[in-house]
Amino acid sequence: MTRIPFPSMQRPLVAILRGIKPEETEAIVGGLIETGFTAIEIPLNSPDPFRSIETAVRLAPADCLIGAGTVLTVEDVDALDAAGGRLMVSPNVEPAVIEAAAARGMVTLPGCFTATEALSAARAGATGLKFFPASVLGPSGINAIRAVLPKELVIAAVGGVSDTNFEDYVKGGITAFGLGSSLYKAGMSANEVIRRARVTIEAYDRALEAVR
Repeated sequence: MTRIPFPSMQRPLVAILRGIKPEETEAIVGGLIETGFTAIEIPLNSPDPFRSIETAVRLAPADCLIGAGTVLTVEDVDALDAAGGRLMVSPNVEPAVIEAAAARGMVTLPGCFTATEALSAARAGATGLKFFPASVLGPSGINAIRAVLPKELVIAAVGGVSDTNFEDYVKGGITAFGLGSSLYKAGMSANEVIRRARVTIEAYDRALEAVR
């Protein structure tokens, strides 16, 4: 089993750009990076996603993690690797997909909701786990499952988490998040995404400071 470690980040926040178009990618991803985001996920149910990923990879500095979400097959992993992506996010736990991504040196964050799914992903060598929808499990539900997981796994909350409720999760020790519609919706301008990104980062920093 190969487990690729999650890179050290000041803020382990993943910007989820579902629906972004290739021609929008440079301005939006560039703005997010300037604002302080160092992890970008472009879901594969976006228009021409691998072209957008290639653009993001060319644009991003070496310490940024660029990759794909909604990765469902080993063939998707192959295409992501060809595009230069280093982050594989899936909505489910498919050991073959996790193992294929890890074998290519990718950080892997499969989606899970139950202890059975979480432990299966851990056995397959996942870097971390994307608990989704976090709004249903809540911090206490995620932490109850986390108690039986390997300590080295990164635990991320995704779905219903935003600048309005970071502190609830941070108080429970959950500090990694995937941010979708609170940060970006298809068709949104780069200026609006940058504005939301600034609000998000400020709220995240305040949440961390509040629990210190």
